[in-house]
Amino acid sequence: MRFFGLGLSIWACLCSAIASAGDGPKQSTAFVHLNVIPMDRERVISDQTVIVEDDMIVAMGHGLEVPDGARVIDGRKTAYLSPGLADMHTHSESPDDLAIYLVNGVTTLLHMGGAAAGFVANTVPAVNRGEIPGPRVYTSFKVDGSGAYNGFVIRSPAEARAIVGLAKTNGYDFLKVYVGLTPDTFSALAGEAQHLGIPVVGHGAYAVRIERQLAEGQVLIAHAEEFFYTFFTPPGVEETDTPPDRGRIASAVALAKRYNAAVTADVGTYAAITRQIGRPGEVAKYLARPDAVYLSPQASQAWQMSGYARKTAKLGPKLAFLRQLVKAMADADVELVLGTDAPTIPGIPPGFGLHDSLAELEASGLTRFQSLATATRSPGQFIRRTKGGIPFGLVAPGYRADLILSNDNPLATLAALRTPVGVMVGGRWRDATALQTITRDVRERLRRTSNAPCAKVTPVYEDLR
Repeated sequence: MRFFGLGLSIWACLCSAIASAGDGPKQSTAFVHLNVIPMDRERVISDQTVIVEDDMIVAMGHGLEVPDGARVIDGRKTAYLSPGLADMHTHSESPDDLAIYLVNGVTTLLHMGGAAAGFVANTVPAVNRGEIPGPRVYTSFKVDGSGAYNGFVIRSPAEARAIVGLAKTNGYDFLKVYVGLTPDTFSALAGEAQHLGIPVVGHGAYAVRIERQLAEGQVLIAHAEEFFYTFFTPPGVEETDTPPDRGRIASAVALAKRYNAAVTADVGTYAAITRQIGRPGEVAKYLARPDAVYLSPQASQAWQMSGYARKTAKLGPKLAFLRQLVKAMADADVELVLGTDAPTIPGIPPGFGLHDSLAELEASGLTRFQSLATATRSPGQFIRRTKGGIPFGLVAPGYRADLILSNDNPLATLAALRTPVGVMVGGRWRDATALQTITRDVRERLRRTSNAPCAKVTPVYEDLR
């Protein structure tokens, strides 16, 4: 689902102002007199000092000595420091989108397939080095058994094994499977992926089924509603608008726990789809929102071409069931990670949509701590066990310095994270002024280009089948 085409060199020419707004070399930083929300458990630690060296938190405690030459950020005992946020299902690939994620406090992205090769080869390394403002990005190579959903097509075990090596050579972090794979093709793909060390994530394949996919090594279910299609609905039976028996929720939770699988808690995305089915005016409402000015012309065009308004499904009861399923998983400590599918779903803009999705999780009955964990602690756990590297997702020594400073306590109101006082990604600090500069420059650039001719956009609807 590729909507963007700005090359890295074009971005560099257009955005020198952004590059100067907080993108200098990393240095020692001391956050002093802060209330820390470490996210190891539900608690707030008062009047803390947090010391950052390069890209890592090296010390935390009360009254620690500040290193000579360190930049000092004083929370005056009223500000709150919490882990940076993660969107674990996105299709954003423009530098503008990455910048908007950053100003929303998002410090980690998992791109779930369909990106141009240049994005993986050029943009991702540049943003991960801090040369482009944005979160740290992980990428997925998308494969399917047909071309219906724009995946790379594989139809035999031999092709499946070959594609794993191709994905590894081209620098992808994960393999994303889609709905049309056959059982023998999936098995070959999963076996070779395990051999080469590329974790498998993605959808439930109709002919394979979630239980077999998890048993053969898939580590992440890309949408919680995949359980509708390939777990609750029997093989060969057409899915309906009637939700499953709530008594079966426990079996889905047990399946995820049995295989230590991560599940993407995308209630916000499913809710956005539910609201616009059969309602042609909903997309216009989305585009009239203040945050829509940060949407690219291509994404705006794709939203307006969306086919959801022409569908007739009645998803309200299934949305209610999905909320119960996700809440049950949260209560059972299933590794839930937040994902939005931005910007491919109308009403879910990059960055801003993540905050809307957090609110939807709270509306589903999750506590604020459970909701926030899906965008902090759990993504960090998932990446650490599947990809390794410096851990993130907690405020603790030894963890990557991905941090949000806010005026209010996110455990009292998740909305506190919508307006960060500052954001740190991998040890690079941007205060409110730098974030405002990034926001202003993106807004102005998109305003100038909004009337420019756009390439034809073919919408792809992968989330409602």
